[in-house]
Amino acid sequence: MACNGTSEPKSRSAPRAAVPASAAPAPSAAPAESGAPPSSDAGAGDAAVADAAPEAAAHADIPPDMLPVPGGTFTMGADEGGEKDEHPAHKVTIKGFLLDKTEVTNGAYMECVHAKVCRMYRTDAAVKFHAGPDSAFRHPKQPVSAVSWQDAVTYCKWRGKRLPTEAEWEHAARGNDGRSYPWGTHPPDHTVGCFSGGPPPCAGTTAPVGSFPAGAGPYGHLDLAGNVWEWTASYYDPFAYTRKTADKGIPAPCPEIQKTQDWLRKHNKQGFTGSNPIPTDCDRVLRGGAYNYFPKGLRSSNRVHHPGRFRILVAGFRCAKDT
Repeated sequence: MACNGTSEPKSRSAPRAAVPASAAPAPSAAPAESGAPPSSDAGAGDAAVADAAPEAAAHADIPPDMLPVPGGTFTMGADEGGEKDEHPAHKVTIKGFLLDKTEVTNGAYMECVHAKVCRMYRTDAAVKFHAGPDSAFRHPKQPVSAVSWQDAVTYCKWRGKRLPTEAEWEHAARGNDGRSYPWGTHPPDHTVGCFSGGPPPCAGTTAPVGSFPAGAGPYGHLDLAGNVWEWTASYYDPFAYTRKTADKGIPAPCPEIQKTQDWLRKHNKQGFTGSNPIPTDCDRVLRGGAYNYFPKGLRSSNRVHHPGRFRILVAGFRCAKDT
């Protein structure tokens, strides 16, 4: 699927062509994600937690802006529908963690800017995207956007947190029942999130976070579908779901991913990673859709990607924390 929102060079996702398993590069057994924040693969390799809810409830130091996501085994991806890089459905085991209840807001992000830790968000992204004035996206309660992956990492670290991995994000959005969307299986309507064609407060711009309680995820998190795409800690690996480390939610390291992308280009597989050109660098995964995205694309298994340096109008983030 495409992740629109900037005049910068494009690199995103759309219809995929199937790649025969026998023709793909050999799966990587990389122990961890190269270049990610120190704790970005939280939960990889840990055993399933038999009853994580009491464990989470017993944790007395949960920040008021976060909610627990229990550890355990869940179904990631899908066997049919969506795009080829969402296939196949497979079991992933992760450790419990905390996740921000909403996307990080402009107001919260500006605290980091004023502390001279974070870089200012890009102020011309809305104009470049022909989305009107930047001020339409900058209410203190709207999600921060037009920040890079590194900007997101810096902010989360300043708060004593980190970015969630791709697997952690999908578990928070899908729970243990394999639901298609954070709220369940029924298609999106404008009571559950901010996406294309929505009425105020979502009419051509983002909505204040938490505006759609009916769209809450299985563990109570809001805005997991629509508003802004969310950076994750993970590298985008087109074949992540068929690697030897797939059951841990760990993609290949960057050099192996680049080999995979070279193979896709060599075999004319344009479209497997999206409508834009197959990446030559190692992109980062974004999840969740945005205010201008179409309803079907809001499914929780949808994977998109951009270079981490991009500061695009439709991309923001939320933070995670180890328990």
